[in-house]
Amino acid sequence: MHCNCDEVPLQHTRRSFLSRSTIGIGAAALASMLSPRTARADGDDKWRGVVNPLHFAPKAKRIIYLTMAGGPSHLELFDHKPKLAELSGQPMPESFTKGQPIAQLQGQALKCLAPQYAFKKCGKSGQEISEILPHISTLADDICIVRSMVTEQINHDPAQTFMNTGTSISGRPSMGSWMIYGLGSECENLPGFIVLTSVGGGQGQPIAARQWHSGFLPSRFQGVAFQAKGDPVLYVGRPGGVTEARQRDVIDAVSALNTMHNDLVDDPEIAARISQYEMAFKMQASVPNLLDISNEPKHILDAYGTKGPDGTFAFNCLLARRLAERGVRFIQLYHRGWDHHGGVKNGVKTTAGLVDQATAALVNDLKQRDMLKDTLVIWGGEFGRTPMAQGDGRDHHIKGFSIWMAGGGVKPGISYGATDELGYNAVTDVFHVHDFHATVLKLMGIDHKRLTVKFQGRDYRLTDVFGNVVEKILV
Repeated sequence: MHCNCDEVPLQHTRRSFLSRSTIGIGAAALASMLSPRTARADGDDKWRGVVNPLHFAPKAKRIIYLTMAGGPSHLELFDHKPKLAELSGQPMPESFTKGQPIAQLQGQALKCLAPQYAFKKCGKSGQEISEILPHISTLADDICIVRSMVTEQINHDPAQTFMNTGTSISGRPSMGSWMIYGLGSECENLPGFIVLTSVGGGQGQPIAARQWHSGFLPSRFQGVAFQAKGDPVLYVGRPGGVTEARQRDVIDAVSALNTMHNDLVDDPEIAARISQYEMAFKMQASVPNLLDISNEPKHILDAYGTKGPDGTFAFNCLLARRLAERGVRFIQLYHRGWDHHGGVKNGVKTTAGLVDQATAALVNDLKQRDMLKDTLVIWGGEFGRTPMAQGDGRDHHIKGFSIWMAGGGVKPGISYGATDELGYNAVTDVFHVHDFHATVLKLMGIDHKRLTVKFQGRDYRLTDVFGNVVEKILV
């Protein structure tokens, strides 16, 4: 029998039935089990997360994800390949590429292109890092370089979507949204998931807001993008003549009306709207304080290479540390400028120069504040670049590339995995994106198989039905 849900009276919703029934405390308990969105630790509106207690003892409390959008070349940065240099200009061996997905070079003559920069052994660990990363090189004993990353999408937008959400299908929750849904946030007056963007050094691929969207989770869990220049949040100031008290009255009245409506329909988006109004009110006081860097010592500003809110990656790194100090759970920085189909030698060096100093400053700053131990820092893009030349550049590559992680329970000063002698295929300890997500969740105290949400009749999770925790890189 077909049931038209539009014909069901609003008064007969689940919440209405439970509130009118006589089972008392049992009704409240049942409502909490049916919808964890209604559960609160102390009756207030702060989201506490659905993973309570945590599945594991957490190693990290927060994540700062330095997303290098565009596909940074592992061959110029973290994956030393002397054999590729020997074969430069010669045909790429067909045994590597036959039947493999290639983006723009498909069907063309494929020739090897030597790494454009020298590598050196760095720190006591002796990790090999490119000469164009002099500051990140000093972190060799603090970071874990994963040289065997693989992904499944060869073009930017779906590859970024896959890296962020575990699928190339748009409309699924991002990693940051899963974190806030599962764990909540320690911050009272800022969103738990904040996104910052910068651009420079190469072709700046566009970034869609769906990369930090909450998908089928309530919208209160989506990332909030701060603007790179000017007020980070639009309308953060009050209009002239509007006092704090008057604005408080308006918000209270709107919240009361929304609550009355929600009592009838039990729509999680109404609850999200109520919390977002309240958060917006709190941000009017917290955001100006966040951007006031007058109390930052000159040596800190010099270390990052910034003088203030200028839209650069350097300032965003400083802002990330300040957000982390305030309890923001997931902070994602995008730097757009790594898409070097041509001019890879100058392009990679220029882009690296825009992020190298501030990246190292962020890790060192967290370390000296005793925050690195429980802050997971991630650095990497959506894929790497081909060992084959595309003119004087490199094409997209998904079969093997590099990322690194530091702090938050990751073993420092180690390299994990390897690509073949030409940097084409990951051949040792292959590290899939699903494994990456499972491992990051484990560090935050979450079993990736147990953080699920039922949507359209199926249980979904960040790792879909895949993923293994890579215990070898964990402390």
